[in-house]
Amino acid sequence: QLQLVESGGGLVQPGGSLRLSCAASGTIFTIYTMGWYRQAPGKQRELVAVTTKGGSTTVVDSVKGRFTISRDNAKNTVYLQMNSLKVEDTAVYYCNAVASVIATKTPGSYWGQGTQVTVSS
Repeated sequence: QLQLVESGGGLVQPGGSLRLSCAASGTIFTIYTMGWYRQAPGKQRELVAVTTKGGSTTVVDSVKGRFTISRDNAKNTVYLQMNSLKVEDTAVYYCNAVASVIATKTPGSYWGQGTQVTVSS
């Protein structure tokens, strides 16, 4: 199977920065996409940014120009650099990977446990 472990969340003041990391491990065959979603209290989980194996990226308008997604294929790790953070960025951030494992070679969606990001003065 495949496991995703996130790190880097925390408490930061408005205008500050954080960098999230998510490392995939397990019997990985191929990782197609890796991305970040977030869920604020009382709201649905939403896409923040995603990157493909080939390096193309998509960042939602609400964080464009402030957040950058990057990926290290050799380490099976995806990063989310978050700058100019706003109070409304407060949420639990979840890592997601669309990948196949050696046993089945069938693409599936995998989730990390989530990491809390709180932006507050």
